[in-house]
Amino acid sequence: MISTLCRALLTLAGWQIDEAQRPNAPRYVLIGYPHTSNWDFILAMLVKGALGFHFHWIAKHTLFRWPLGPLMRALGGIGVDRSKSSGFINALVQEYAAHEALVIVITPEGTRRHRPYWKSGFYHLALAARVPLVLGYIDASRKQIGFGPTLQLSGDQQRDLTAIRAFYADKRGIHPEDAGSIQFRARPEENR
Repeated sequence: MISTLCRALLTLAGWQIDEAQRPNAPRYVLIGYPHTSNWDFILAMLVKGALGFHFHWIAKHTLFRWPLGPLMRALGGIGVDRSKSSGFINALVQEYAAHEALVIVITPEGTRRHRPYWKSGFYHLALAARVPLVLGYIDASRKQIGFGPTLQLSGDQQRDLTAIRAFYADKRGIHPEDAGSIQFRARPEENR
């Protein structure tokens, strides 16, 4: 019943789910890009319901306060305080090690507003947990949400980001001007 309702709502809104490259791996990091609107979350939850797709997602800890906190956790949310370096990635690596099936969705931009770079936590998580990275997307120009290719990261950030950029080159967010640039912030030693 939930699946039928979620599919109907997506159809009424004119959106389609692209499952052509949906991975069959039990454990992976799924990135969601571009993340430019609050509607992205609603669309993702409708896809989750339509497909019976179980995943957890990462969001800022302030979304998990009362009164929305219990609902957010029930929907699979995991809060992170981005102002602190707390070993969050290491904790998630341990979660992957402890579970035979686990999918965690991360929006690498970390916000709906334009950023000149992506946060690299998703990348370090996939490498450290030794799980593939799946390129999830929203393409408002086609009204499509779905799964892109599954990548085994090489550890060569520039090479991996080149492959990621190529896939997302034709994907447009609901507010395309707010899509973040697909690059990581340069480390101080790289600027010398």
